[in-house]
Amino acid sequence: MLHRTPPHRLDPETIAHLRGLSELLDSRWRVPGLGWRFGIDGIASIIPGIGDTATGVISAYLIWQAARIGVPRSTLLRMAANTGVDWAVGSIPVIGTLFDFVFKANTKNMELLNRHLDTFESLAIERYRNQP
Repeated sequence: MLHRTPPHRLDPETIAHLRGLSELLDSRWRVPGLGWRFGIDGIASIIPGIGDTATGVISAYLIWQAARIGVPRSTLLRMAANTGVDWAVGSIPVIGTLFDFVFKANTKNMELLNRHLDTFESLAIERYRNQP
């Protein structure tokens, strides 16, 4: 059985803040008629290197907060890989800008964080049900 550490320093306001940042970076606005969603990451990548580095710093903050919450190292590495791919490919002029409109690293990272939190919520519910 895999031993997991329960989340600590879990504050609903922190989670809401992280979700808001993720949405701002990846999907805040929608292209009318097409339904494509984009955020600041896609817009910032118009400035090759600088824009992607700036949004990468914010993405790193999301990963740092996930580490403070207690997300396992393996999940943090996957989050870092998502952010690294987003930064590396997104820094390529023109192609990177198009890539940033499609690849949503922060959305993927929030899904990983949510999966971690859901695991412990499910365990807590199960413990509660099994109490005598």
